[in-house]
Amino acid sequence: MSIQDLGWDAYFEALWHESESEGGVPARVVSQQRGLWRVAGDFEECWAEPSGKFRKDSEGGGDWPAVGDWVSVEFQAGQANALIQRILPRRSRFVRKVAGKQIAEQVIVANIDVALVVAALDGDFNVRRIERYLAQCWESGARPAIVLNKADVCEESAELAAEIEGIAMGAPVLLVSAKTGEGLDALEASFQRGQTIVLLGSSGVGKSTLVNRLLDEERQPTHAVRESDSRGRHTTTSRELFVLPSGAMIIDTPGLRELQLWNAAEGLTQTFADVDELAAQCRFSDCQHAKEPGCAVQGALTSGTLGADRLESWRKLRREQEFLLRKTNPETGAAQKKRIKILMRQVRQKYQDRDKGKN
Repeated sequence: MSIQDLGWDAYFEALWHESESEGGVPARVVSQQRGLWRVAGDFEECWAEPSGKFRKDSEGGGDWPAVGDWVSVEFQAGQANALIQRILPRRSRFVRKVAGKQIAEQVIVANIDVALVVAALDGDFNVRRIERYLAQCWESGARPAIVLNKADVCEESAELAAEIEGIAMGAPVLLVSAKTGEGLDALEASFQRGQTIVLLGSSGVGKSTLVNRLLDEERQPTHAVRESDSRGRHTTTSRELFVLPSGAMIIDTPGLRELQLWNAAEGLTQTFADVDELAAQCRFSDCQHAKEPGCAVQGALTSGTLGADRLESWRKLRREQEFLLRKTNPETGAAQKKRIKILMRQVRQKYQDRDKGKN
């Protein structure tokens, strides 16, 4: 397998010649485990570890390689593993805020062309979760598409697909069954040789079953979901890139229990373009879309052209982004605190004036 088979093109060729490392050769990260990365290129696939300088830079705040990255590696006599010297600039990347309270980003995969948001049409189906994934997908630089899996067990699959098309904002929606093969011909027809595709979604939506179907062999372990709530267990424990018979590449990822957005302002605008368009029609530019006169958003709610759940989802994700911005940008945080302090001073003055009027 050559680097061209792995997606190497003129874009990465140009980046390589801009800052070529003496003695290094290009390689793509195809899987990842603790402290080691599996790399492939114009050589026999092997494990790689960071060089001393690369490790120092990464531990000092730099990026570690992610599956899909193109890296420069060196082979030294007597060493079993290749040495990763640097990461080439990424064309796209899907990220999230790390789970928990820590304020930091985590790169899930890199250099992807298409991000497939996989959702299952069973008891765990969640429109709001799809909106969340879409926002980060639009932000990633990849083209998103929505794959609604397990159509074979859902009598209302067509109705649910129509509902998702209403919030997809132009992203394709495909109805499939990885178990029976329904809809997979249309999905595979959208793939192109040299293209890199990532599967994203919660545990139990059928990503690994889908990969096995597309590969036409059992490469990924699968487990049934719980009957009580259709929740899945982590069957995929690491990210891995596979080359499909069509020549496209697909990356399977472990199910994400938690997807907190990271710097996804543009992605939110794309995902909620309908809400933002309504907000731009409000009479007041600082409209909070509550009880203000001339609010186009409230008008759409009343007429039924905008759902209350979608509006609340828009508000919730915007609040998350504003909180993250305050935490990651000290100037923004300070400005917010100053604004709140001024508002509180005005409120106190209002009540003081009212009390004086009573006397």
